[in-house]
Amino acid sequence: MEREREREKMERGKSELRMAMEELCLLSSGDGEQDQQEQEQQQQQIRSSTMDLICVSKQLLHVLDEIGPTLLVLRQDIQQNVQRLQDFHAREPSKYASLTAIVTGEVEEGISKKTNSCTRTIIWLARSMKFSINLLERLMKNSEVSLKEMVEEAYKSTLKPFHGWISSAAYRVALSLIPDREIFMQLLMGDCQDLEDFAGDVMILVSIVHPLLEEINAILVKHQLESLKST
Repeated sequence: MEREREREKMERGKSELRMAMEELCLLSSGDGEQDQQEQEQQQQQIRSSTMDLICVSKQLLHVLDEIGPTLLVLRQDIQQNVQRLQDFHAREPSKYASLTAIVTGEVEEGISKKTNSCTRTIIWLARSMKFSINLLERLMKNSEVSLKEMVEEAYKSTLKPFHGWISSAAYRVALSLIPDREIFMQLLMGDCQDLEDFAGDVMILVSIVHPLLEEINAILVKHQLESLKST
């Protein structure tokens, strides 16, 4: 699968961000036969299926792969959580088709706050996505701020409030590996995009991910789980 993706990227001259965005758009549009207006309406709908979260998280991994070791800690967290959610969903796909069903079920069982709960997996996947989207949006808004400053600000506003000292220490190490902004941007865009195209892709990606994040937050708030912290 990874070799096929790399070959496709080379043949079509597309960056990982562009390919991730297109695959997510295809997921949003179903069979791909709707007109543009219908696709835009579907992208704005709240999507809360388990497979949506898995798909979006996997696409994010592809983007992080392109960046290299800089965000390795975040990448490993996402990969582990994606696998945990996949395994959980595979037990009973119909029963666990929605995130609401998973969280509600664990709340009723009294296990939603446990360290190995699937609810915590959902929470951290959502937070990782929020961090990533926050960082991409900052890249588009301010061309003068260094990448390290942007990563620090994105981290403070999305992940840091929920991290204990162990996780915070790991991210401080990761900050020391942050490359220059220009290098980072080139890794994201590849050789096939200019800044205007890249900005357009970011806007589309954000429009797809935000409804999912909002729905996850609504589920967590309902059960008073939005403030769970790590160690």
